Amino acid sequence: MAAPKKGRRQSAPGKPGRSLVFILIALVALTGGMFLSGNTTPRLGIDLAGGTSITLQAKNEPGQKNAINPTNMNTAVSIINNRVNGLGVSEAEVQTQGEENIIVNIPKGTNEKQAREQVGTTAQLYFRPVLTVAPGEPTPEPSASSSGKGTDKDKATEKGEDKATPSSTPTATPTSQGRAVTDGLKADATPSPKSSDKGGDKDKAAPTPTPSADPATAALQKKFTALDCTDKAQRAKVGDGIKPSEQSIACGKNNAGQWEKYVLGPAELNGKDVDDAKATISQQSGAWVVNMDFTGGGSKKFSKTTSKLSQQQPPMNQFAIVLDGEVASAPSVNTTLSANAEISGSFTQESAQDLANILSYGALPLTFHEQSVTTVSPALGGEQLQAGLIAGAIGLALVIIYLVVYYRGLSLIAIASLLASAALTYTLMTLLGPAISFTLNLPAVCGAIVAIGITADSFIVFFERVRDEVREGRTLRPAVERAWPRARRTILVSDFVSFLAAAVLFVVTVGKVQGFAFTLGLTTLLDVVVVFFFTKPLMTLMARKPFFANGHKWSGLDPKRLGAKPPLRRTRRATAPVDPKEA
Repeated sequence: MAAPKKGRRQSAPGKPGRSLVFILIALVALTGGMFLSGNTTPRLGIDLAGGTSITLQAKNEPGQKNAINPTNMNTAVSIINNRVNGLGVSEAEVQTQGEENIIVNIPKGTNEKQAREQVGTTAQLYFRPVLTVAPGEPTPEPSASSSGKGTDKDKATEKGEDKATPSSTPTATPTSQGRAVTDGLKADATPSPKSSDKGGDKDKAAPTPTPSADPATAALQKKFTALDCTDKAQRAKVGDGIKPSEQSIACGKNNAGQWEKYVLGPAELNGKDVDDAKATISQQSGAWVVNMDFTGGGSKKFSKTTSKLSQQQPPMNQFAIVLDGEVASAPSVNTTLSANAEISGSFTQESAQDLANILSYGALPLTFHEQSVTTVSPALGGEQLQAGLIAGAIGLALVIIYLVVYYRGLSLIAIASLLASAALTYTLMTLLGPAISFTLNLPAVCGAIVAIGITADSFIVFFERVRDEVREGRTLRPAVERAWPRARRTILVSDFVSFLAAAVLFVVTVGKVQGFAFTLGLTTLLDVVVVFFFTKPLMTLMARKPFFANGHKWSGLDPKRLGAKPPLRRTRRATAPVDPKEA
C-alpha cells in the first residue's frame, strides 16, 4: 500500500510571543536609559525653546589662501563650543554650515550681547611669563607682618622650587605645569649672540616683579588669592576685562590632572607670532613632541623673552601658553631660544596633536564676521511648540477616528502599534540629544507628524491583505499567514522610498531642514521595526481569539460585510457502483 503524499505545508506562524517580548525589552531598556541619563525630555531647538542664533562667516585675511578648510573649521567649532559652554549654557549648538559658515544656537537664559562677544571673536592665544603658581583652591590669608610685601612671592618661589630645579643645560628641567604635560622646552637652533648681548645687563637687572611687590596690582593679588579654579563658573570669568598688555590670572591643569592657578605677566607673544606647530616623534627619545616655528617677528620676541626667563628662578622661568584665558601648557626655560622650539614631555599622540592644533589655530589668520543674528523669545517658542503639538494631536486623532470607523476591532491593533511607535520615537529622541546633540525643532516636529501617516499606511496595507484573503473564503489564521508575505513586500518598498527621500534631503540641505529629514528617516526605520516585531505578532495572537476568528461584526473581519465567498472545501465525486455482470 502506497504511503499517502504529504501536502505542501503553509508558512508557520512562528512564535509571536518572542517578538512581543523583544520589543517590550527594548522599550524598557530605552526608558531606563532615559531616566538614568537624567534627561526625560528631548532637547528643544531655539525655535521652540527660545534663544539666539548667530551665523558666523569665516574670512581669509589679505595675502592668505586656503586658511578656510574643514580641519580649521572643525577646530573653530570646538573652541567656540567651549566658549559658549563657559557661559553656563549646557545645551548650546555649534555646527558648521557649508564651507564657510558656523551656526551658533544658544537657548534662552543667555545674554545676547555677551554671547555675541564670546563667539564672534577669533580664539586668542598668548604667551605670558609666569609670576606665581599656587594650588587651584582659594589661598589662605597670610599671617600679619610689618609690611606684607614679599610674603606671597616667597611662598610662590618655594612652591616653584619644589616643582622644578634650576639648570644651566640647554634642556629645561622637568616641570608638571600645564594641561598638556611638558617636561621641558629646548631650541632647535643655537641662540643668537647678538640677541643675548643686546639684552645684556638690562635683562639681568630688571627681573619681573610679582604682583604683591607692586601696589598697582593689589586688586589682582586679592583676586588671585580668592580664586577657586575648581569652580567652573570662576574659571569662565577669570580673565574678563584683562588686556594683553596687563598682568592677569589664569587656571590650568598639572600633570596629575589637578587645577592650579597662575599669576601671569603681560603677553610677550600672541598666536599670530606662531608660524606653524606640528606633533612629531622625537628622533632622539622616540617620544611624542610638539615642534613650533615662529615668524620673523615672533622669533625676535621669543628670543628676547626666553633670554629674560632663563635668568629667573622657578616658577618665574616658565612661560604660559594661554588659550582663551586658560593655561594650556607652562614649560620652563633655562636658555635663550630662537626661531624654533620643541615642547617635549609625557605626551601621547592625541595630547601632542591637540596641543599642536591649539598652537596652529592661534597662528592662523582665520577671522569670523557676524552674518546674521536671530532672536526668538521664549514666549514665541512656547507658542510654536504648542501649535506643533496641537497639529500632531489633531492628525493622530483623525487617523484613529478613521481606523475605528473603517476597521473597527482591528483599530485596537493599529492604536497599540501607534503607541509603541510613539514610545520608541520619544525615548530615542531624548537619548539622541546628549549623544549626538539632536534637537527637536519645528521642522523635526513636522517630520514626526508626517510619520504618523507613514506608520498608519503600513497597518492599512497589512489589514487589506488579510481582508482580501478572508474574501477568498479562508479562515482568519491562514489568511493572516498568507497575507503577511505580500504585505511585507509592499511595506518594505514603501518605507525604503520614504527613507531614501529623507536621506537625500538630509545630505543636500543644511540647518533646520535637516531636522525634518532626520526625524522622517528615524521614524521610517522605527515603522519597519514596529510592523515586524509588534503589529504582525499581535495580529497573529488576535487571530486565535474567537472575537476575530469567528468574524464578529465589530471585529472588522465580518465575512458577510466583506462579501466573502463560500469556504473553499475539497469534495469527492460519488462514483456509481460497478455492476458485476457488466464487468
